Amino acid sequence: MVSQQAPTCLRIAAIDFLNPAPLMWDFEHPPLDAELARRYQIERMTPAECAERLARGEADIGLVPIAALAVNPSLRVLPGCTIASKGRVRSLLLVRRASQPLTALRSVAADTASRTTIAYTRILFHKWNNPSVPFIPMPADLDRMLDRADAAILIGDPALLALEERSNRFERTGEDLVYHDLADEWRTVTGLAFVSAVWAAGASCPDPIDEQIIHDLNQSRVHGQENLDRLIVEWSRRLPISEQVLSDYLSFNIHYILDEECVEGMRGFFRMALETGVLPAYNLSIEEPVIR
Repeated sequence: MVSQQAPTCLRIAAIDFLNPAPLMWDFEHPPLDAELARRYQIERMTPAECAERLARGEADIGLVPIAALAVNPSLRVLPGCTIASKGRVRSLLLVRRASQPLTALRSVAADTASRTTIAYTRILFHKWNNPSVPFIPMPADLDRMLDRADAAILIGDPALLALEERSNRFERTGEDLVYHDLADEWRTVTGLAFVSAVWAAGASCPDPIDEQIIHDLNQSRVHGQENLDRLIVEWSRRLPISEQVLSDYLSFNIHYILDEECVEGMRGFFRMALETGVLPAYNLSIEEPVIR
């Protein structure tokens, strides 16, 4: 209960998808969950809502989409943890009709859950020679999105489920679709890692950042990656996805360490976002040295 939290309890805005599950291990599992509950109050939401909570001062720390950093440059990036991909990611999709090439798309329905994926995709459309295609914000429902637009952007669990339903959807509709993995497309076009989110501290979080906070977040990541087998079993009960697919996703598709390659990927993203007018200028800095 919120009323039982200690006055110094920090408010954490966490993403309510599968991909951050290893980062949240210690906050949700013994033996450390009870101890951490005395220091942190966790709320789960979409990536976009995490950024909004920090911007409004309604959270102290959040797992924020990196585009939010350019919009709210007072946020402080915490070292060690990320949600990224260095190849195919599966959970970030641009889905289009096979009859319409990328250069001919006239509209894109965009999942409102993440502004960062939309920013990456806008940059890609510049590189695909279709820079002015309009994006229509919509909830993540592939059928409705394609009723409204020529293509659809899905992120997170809805994207994973859309891939699982790919064959069934074709049998149901007879519509031939192309599923672009956006992280893989980004890597092909730019040579960079696709960095989706990082832990960031807002203005209400102590400055300088307490080393205990950084330790807690990174220790949770380490323990989560050590317990992937248990996470896979837990999430196979929550999502209609096979344990093998979940294992591949958490083990290989998502990269969780904010290393030098990810930092360079972020810098490249912010540079291209500025060049294309997608985001304002932003000078990336990390609170502590990155993990090598």
